[in-house]
Amino acid sequence: MIIGNLTREPETRTTPNGQNVTTFSVATNFTWTDQAGQKQKKAEFHNVVAWRKLGDICAQYLHKGSKVFIEGRLQTRDWTGQDGVKRYRTEIIAENMQMLDSRKAGGEAGGSSNIEDIVVSEAPTAEDEIKIEDIPF
Repeated sequence: MIIGNLTREPETRTTPNGQNVTTFSVATNFTWTDQAGQKQKKAEFHNVVAWRKLGDICAQYLHKGSKVFIEGRLQTRDWTGQDGVKRYRTEIIAENMQMLDSRKAGGEAGGSSNIEDIVVSEAPTAEDEIKIEDIPF
């Protein structure tokens, strides 16, 4: 699970068997105070791969700078480059994505990173009650 910002626009490709796959990169930040009392920052960059419908949604709604929550599993691929050197790439295979940017008037993405500004909950009413016979499965 990571929360971060996209570092580039998502790229979508189609595999030879017709499945869509979208890739993008997410930066996460780590801040700490060192022994001298100085505030330090470090960014980590994560490659994310989203398949099928989730990939389509990521490509449609995410943009460079978007704040997202990604949940998934790690996968490492290896290949031999044209120079004969074996290379490795570790990626997050996305299983869930939540957009964390708030929306301003007119649909523009805002700069708020405060989750309290994004999550809105209302107390359920009697009209919201789910009846077992209403569930379609």
